[in-house]
Amino acid sequence: MTPRSYHHGDLRRAVLDAAAAAITEHGPASISLRDLARRAGVSHAAPGHHFGDKAGVLTALAAEGYDLLADALRAAQESTGQLVELGVAYVRFAVEHRAHFEVMFRPDLYRADDPAVVAARGRSGDLLVGGVGTVDSGGADAEVAKVAAWSIVHGFATLWITGALPAGFGDDPEAAARSVAGLLFANEP
Repeated sequence: MTPRSYHHGDLRRAVLDAAAAAITEHGPASISLRDLARRAGVSHAAPGHHFGDKAGVLTALAAEGYDLLADALRAAQESTGQLVELGVAYVRFAVEHRAHFEVMFRPDLYRADDPAVVAARGRSGDLLVGGVGTVDSGGADAEVAKVAAWSIVHGFATLWITGALPAGFGDDPEAAARSVAGLLFANEP
């Protein structure tokens, strides 16, 4: 067995990757710095020295997740400009970055007031809300329409990644999300 060192080529990335793997396997509440150190191949104290504590790791993971979500939403907006495709991008992000998704919407696990989280959450929120603002809400309150649209895609993504949907939805989350979101945004220009 080789001794583990405090030095690592990219300790931050290694610990965040280890956290994502652990969360995907067991959920966010069960991770420990000791387990993350073992997974990253560093000394048991290294993650604590870099992130401070478990909340520090999850804060960094949440900020990274919101940045990744903003990138996914921006790409969908630039490629099609259609709200349905923005919703599909949201679901794709949740499926491809399950650990991030599970942490991002659990502010009790991390420091939600961290400047990096606040900025990244703002970017992704602006892109999501901006897309919803282009839809005719049929006279409904604009804020209610925004929450309704977000609820549809977030709820669908959560149901998909937890395996709670009926078997008839197939194995393609994007096609299924497109069908579900299409019901809400059928009159989209």
